[in-house]
Amino acid sequence: MKKAILLSIAVTFALAFTAQAQIPAITLNDMNGGQVRVDTIVAGRPTIISFFATWCKPCNRELTAIADVYDEWQEETGLQLIAVSIDEAQTAQKVKPLVDSHGWPYRILLDPNSELKRALGIQLIPFVLITDGKGNIVYKHNGYTDGAEDELIEQVRKIVAP
Repeated sequence: MKKAILLSIAVTFALAFTAQAQIPAITLNDMNGGQVRVDTIVAGRPTIISFFATWCKPCNRELTAIADVYDEWQEETGLQLIAVSIDEAQTAQKVKPLVDSHGWPYRILLDPNSELKRALGIQLIPFVLITDGKGNIVYKHNGYTDGAEDELIEQVRKIVAP
């Protein structure tokens, strides 16, 4: 019995002190056909990564709502937002017209084979995560309701707070 309790305590401590999840070293294309290794572009500053698809209405509402305050957020915190489209190859040609029509100022990456999505264990979109500038994932959120973007900036403010 004593061994079981000690083992349980040891496992609890081990789980509590494991390293934070990190952005994997996966290369994706941007909308212009350039290749980008995702773990390198999140280095140096807080980053919001938003997974979306052209057909996902809540995703589009979220990215549009953030676009309205993005300049202010950048000025205040230095953050960047990377939007990752999970549209399959057959519908990837719809991404650029969608982005252009909304005027989204974000860096857009294409994940047509869901490689990054799968590596991060993402099941549903919209899905947003925040990294701390060192590649550590410090916040995850699934779904979108109007105003949920306020929680994102609050999380970023915690990262950049002295």
